[in-house]
Amino acid sequence: MKTTRRDFLTYGSAFALVNSVPSFAFAQSKPLFESINMFIPAAPGGGWDSTGRAIEVAAKDAGLVGSFQFENVGGAGGMVGLPRFVNQRKGQANALMVGGSVMVGAAITNKSPVTMSDVTPIACLTEEAGIIVVPTDGKIKSWKDFEEAIKANPKSVSVAGGSAGGTDHQLLGLIIKALGKNPRDAAYVAFAGGGPANAAILGGQVVAGISGYSEFAEQIKAGKMKAIAVSGNKRIPGVDVPTLKELGVNVTAANWRGIFGAPGINAAQKTALIELATKIHATKGWAETLEKRKWTDAFVAGAAFDAQLKKYIAETETVLKELGLA
Repeated sequence: MKTTRRDFLTYGSAFALVNSVPSFAFAQSKPLFESINMFIPAAPGGGWDSTGRAIEVAAKDAGLVGSFQFENVGGAGGMVGLPRFVNQRKGQANALMVGGSVMVGAAITNKSPVTMSDVTPIACLTEEAGIIVVPTDGKIKSWKDFEEAIKANPKSVSVAGGSAGGTDHQLLGLIIKALGKNPRDAAYVAFAGGGPANAAILGGQVVAGISGYSEFAEQIKAGKMKAIAVSGNKRIPGVDVPTLKELGVNVTAANWRGIFGAPGINAAQKTALIELATKIHATKGWAETLEKRKWTDAFVAGAAFDAQLKKYIAETETVLKELGLA
């Protein structure tokens, strides 16, 4: 085949164009992390586990991470898993742990020697308002019924929720206080997961339940539970249930979840994890997850999250002291 001078110039121009493209254009397809070791200090199927799995899907779909390895260690609101993460993942630049407000309360309640101050804050991701539910065949049918029962005797109103001292327990204490009663009289029944709590509510072993909407969504849709109030600043989109403030109770609370790096990582390694979190937050997949699960976007990263975490811990200590748990 004969190559003309014109062909040669064309090929040469194309070669020059390829070589003039900055190398970063080709690097976009390379993941930020080849692998992430994701540690979930809770059993599979709960809120922290769901958050970790949603991070995996969004990150892999966007080509940000090559692969994920998961480890679940549940118990005591994260206090069984947290020491394990701290001791076994120290200095690992590709390790992440999911945690949140429940862990803050559990550390204080259990007087744990290992706390969230022993890990590296990366980003707050979501908030989920609490929702108060009752079984549809129970004696309490409405918020008014629930409020009157609390005012009559808080000790007679048993309420199921997550770990003792966690977000659900704190919310019940705040409600009791707002209704003029002693938070220490809360008849709170702690469960290790959503499954046992659901069973207790439906079985009539407790009067009501408190958790995030996603924990009770199926039972509410099936008509087996009725939601009587939510604890957010505004109603949950698509869920026609009034806020506590709308009902005249001056209480707002939300269960936040975030991710944390291992202890002992350096500033550059922390920055890399913050970049990963920021890019995951910007993906279409993550936005779809927020909408599907009705999680509120509460993204805060880096130094701003460091400061926010300190504030959360101080506020939680105050509430738990009122509950007699700190």
